Amino acid sequence: MSTEQTPSTNASDIAASADRAEITTLEAEGRILDLRERLAAARVEYYENDASIMADGEYDALERELKDLEEEYPEFASEESPTQTVGGAVAQGFASVPHIERMMSLDNAFSLDEIHEWAKRCEHEAPGAPQFLTELKIDGLAISLVYENGALVRGVTRGDGRVGEDVTANVKTIRNVPHTLTTDTPPALLEVRGEVFFPIDEFEKLNEERREAGLREFANPRNTAAGSLRQKDSSITASRALEVYVHGIGAHEGAVGYPESQSEVYEMLASWGLPTSPHFEVLDSLEQVTQYIERAGEKRHDFEHDIDGIVIKINDFAHQRALGATSRAPRWAIAYKYPPEEVTTKLLDIQVDVGRTGRVTPFGVMEPVKVAGSTVARATLHNQFDVERKGVLIGDTIILRKAGDVIPEILGPVEKLRDGSEKPFVMPKNCPSCGAEIRPEKEGDKDWRCPNQKDCPSQVTGRIAHAASRGAFDIEALGDESAIALTDPDKRRAEALASLKAGHALYLPVLTEDDFASDAFVTLKNGVATDDIDGVPVLRITDPEDPRIPAPSEGVVRTGENLFEITPEDLREVTVYQSVRRDGEETGDWRTVSAFWNRPQWRYYKSKKSWSLVKPATVGKTTEVLMSELDKAKSAGLWRVLVALSIRHVGPTAARALATAWGSIDQIANASVEELSETDGVGETIAKSVKAFFEEEWRRELVEAWKRSGVVMVDESASGIEKTLEGLTIVVTGSLEGFTRDGAKEAILQRGGKASGSVSKKTNYVVVGANAGSKAAKAEELGITILDEEGFTSLLEGGENALA
Repeated sequence: MSTEQTPSTNASDIAASADRAEITTLEAEGRILDLRERLAAARVEYYENDASIMADGEYDALERELKDLEEEYPEFASEESPTQTVGGAVAQGFASVPHIERMMSLDNAFSLDEIHEWAKRCEHEAPGAPQFLTELKIDGLAISLVYENGALVRGVTRGDGRVGEDVTANVKTIRNVPHTLTTDTPPALLEVRGEVFFPIDEFEKLNEERREAGLREFANPRNTAAGSLRQKDSSITASRALEVYVHGIGAHEGAVGYPESQSEVYEMLASWGLPTSPHFEVLDSLEQVTQYIERAGEKRHDFEHDIDGIVIKINDFAHQRALGATSRAPRWAIAYKYPPEEVTTKLLDIQVDVGRTGRVTPFGVMEPVKVAGSTVARATLHNQFDVERKGVLIGDTIILRKAGDVIPEILGPVEKLRDGSEKPFVMPKNCPSCGAEIRPEKEGDKDWRCPNQKDCPSQVTGRIAHAASRGAFDIEALGDESAIALTDPDKRRAEALASLKAGHALYLPVLTEDDFASDAFVTLKNGVATDDIDGVPVLRITDPEDPRIPAPSEGVVRTGENLFEITPEDLREVTVYQSVRRDGEETGDWRTVSAFWNRPQWRYYKSKKSWSLVKPATVGKTTEVLMSELDKAKSAGLWRVLVALSIRHVGPTAARALATAWGSIDQIANASVEELSETDGVGETIAKSVKAFFEEEWRRELVEAWKRSGVVMVDESASGIEKTLEGLTIVVTGSLEGFTRDGAKEAILQRGGKASGSVSKKTNYVVVGANAGSKAAKAEELGITILDEEGFTSLLEGGENALA
């Protein structure tokens, strides 16, 4: 994840860090689980949706806190923690492709002192005076290019580092990626690592074209590059001026005269026609590295692409091999992150939003300002104490900082520019979504919450979006906007009416032929009212009291109970409010649009000088997909149901463990905290959370409603499978022919074993496949039994007796 800001966090996080020495083991477990959830959600948005819900500095600070806690409390370590994993999941619509060698991430440094500490560790672990290859860290999308006998055969995104998305057709449209290597002696196999980026000049041209066409501008080059590479239609990718710089090799076979250093690899790749960055330097001392960092920082906006830091690598491969790697990052490389940029803008208002768990979060509404390549108009303020701590008032000129992220951070006010009209923010007493009284969950909490978990529209929206996410039911066509339309279609109604009162317009769709006789009738083209008969017929409302303004409406899905019962007909009348943009900018006008049905189509007949209905409203194709996906989700499996229910702290790992150990949701609901705690991979905090969930009547009613709708709530995959691995801890490393990584883990869990991600004295067996890493060597060092795939299969089928 791009993390360019210096570490910063909210008041509750600062307090948590300061009090860490005094917290109990149980509190530490809860904090660890909470941090994992928040970081995982941020990763999903960044890597899978090419967007951001958390400022970079906040992500870095929370990740560091999590890492410190995991080191202090190793009993809560997990191989699925954001501190141990890379990137995101594979998006729907793309084939999953395993990387030949794992794509790793980089550890971050936020000061020159940290760079010096890293260099000292390197020298201590691999004695000798190293050279440093120092280069710009491109703010783009990681890519793996695979060549066989010199021909490009595959392009794969990072994914989770082990498996990525096959985007070969799109990669082949990138103008500087060679389809054939320019060498007479190409290696039989070459896996090249690089970064896809959108050149800044080309990005500005693209946005200019979109402005002229009346289309919405893209936010920033990084997200646009990622979205362009993930297009289902490769012709769209071809129309975008993407480029690639390669920076390393993952795997190779049959390379002639393979280099002994990183810089020599760059020379070799360039000689084969692969695009390498012109901005790297091989330096002999940390003083020179420091000078490089300072020079690049002074002209960071003068390069052809955005950068989010500097990468420093040990140049010599012998040193690299001696240093090795952790589970997620090489020890021989590090990324230095520049401090964020700062601008000033006007704080127009402070409003609050309500999340899936009921947490009420203030956010600043600002005069739009361009910073780091994108225009921003919102910034989180975390909680009311954060607002007080920063001393900002509504109407202030504020200092805003942002570094390559979509969501910026408010630092504080420019007090000398105050004129006396500014006013303090007052935390509302009632939830803006449902009207319930908001309050801290317990005494001393920094965060306030809406207690109406059952049917607060904002919380229901969050739960439905979560249930549809890839880690839960994985329901295509049910993202954040569709969840809003299902549960809270009036979410933006107040904002639209406020704009109407301020002198802007609200556009409503024409529904009957009588509407054409109305004095409000106009046609709308590219966000502008026009006399052009090819425009979309609408009613232009300017009076806030106009009776044609839609009355308030409730969501079709109120608590989530009927999620699997909705039909297209139920969704016919669902409309939502959208802001109208022109030339990529907000106009202040709003419109209502049908969320799930195609609008009626009207045609103007010149001979009759009148409009007639050509095609009535029809069900949208996306809605048809939604119906199909909801039906498919019913048989997704028990562990996915457990995740989809939004049980606090229950992610995929804990859900799999519970499903495998207990077999049905009824068994889980009736188990005691003590019994649940004994489930391998669960623990007391998760057990208490599960028990609390099923003690609430409305949650039990939700489960029963889903059952009646046909949602399968038994672990059919594990039924009848003998528990041959009871009490055994098994580590799988490398690639197996008959199992995917998740498949091997599932097979172990189904048979009662523990699938661990790290080798220790408690490990019973290590299964070694192709391209195994350091885990195999550690198993030998500790004297742990090593199995090949055949031995693993025997162990699964007959337990330890099968190996005798």
